[in-house]
Amino acid sequence: MDIIEYNRQAWNLESSQGSRWSTPVSPEIIESARKGSWQVILTPNKPVPHSWFGRLTDKDVLCLASGGGQQAPILAAAGAKVVSFDLSEEQLKKDCDVAKRDRLQVRCVQGDMANLCEFADESFDLIFHPISNVFVPDVTTVWSECYRILKTGGDLLAGFMNPSFFLFDHEEAEKCGQLIVKRKLPFSEPYDLDSNQRAKWGSNKNPAQFSHSLETQIGGQIVAGFVIIGFYEDSWSDEATLLNKFSPTSIATRARKL
Repeated sequence: MDIIEYNRQAWNLESSQGSRWSTPVSPEIIESARKGSWQVILTPNKPVPHSWFGRLTDKDVLCLASGGGQQAPILAAAGAKVVSFDLSEEQLKKDCDVAKRDRLQVRCVQGDMANLCEFADESFDLIFHPISNVFVPDVTTVWSECYRILKTGGDLLAGFMNPSFFLFDHEEAEKCGQLIVKRKLPFSEPYDLDSNQRAKWGSNKNPAQFSHSLETQIGGQIVAGFVIIGFYEDSWSDEATLLNKFSPTSIATRARKL
């Protein structure tokens, strides 16, 4: 299976169905951002601290695998010079549509987050990378590419899943009301599913997901050359997963290229 092509098509479908991550922001939100009142998320709920961005005006920002008409237009309205890079043309189109609607400067580029050859070394002041590396098999390549294209002194703001999330079959947990460990980590779809699970997964046409260890998520950034200078945890809404009662389900880091 060509995972990149499969996930491109899966995200095009999800975007066309208007998921939470594929609903463009309103003109009112963009106007507020122009006036200095804005927020964006790397994880499901907690806004990223403004201190993580510094002064955005004229800053070269790459929104990495975060299409959908949300973060890129907001950061552009807040004053940044934004490039939106995403695998899904449907997600990119939503960024471009909002930019056109609200007269924003957002350049949209299609591609795989693990291959940033489109960009020269030290092209960006900041990379904004919300939870999305769950859709690539090897996250260490993402970190090394981010390090290459960041300017010295630049920051990588990244969100990713807590690996413990993938221990459980959350659909089953919701039905039975119990969290039961079902999977060995690292976990990957569809390869670690049995035949029945694989058939159900295929019929749903969901994007393929890959768990990554903290060693590759946090340690991988350090190995790439970054220094971690910010950290917080977040959860889904209580309705989304029983795991929220026991543990944060996602993590955000601020990493700097010194």
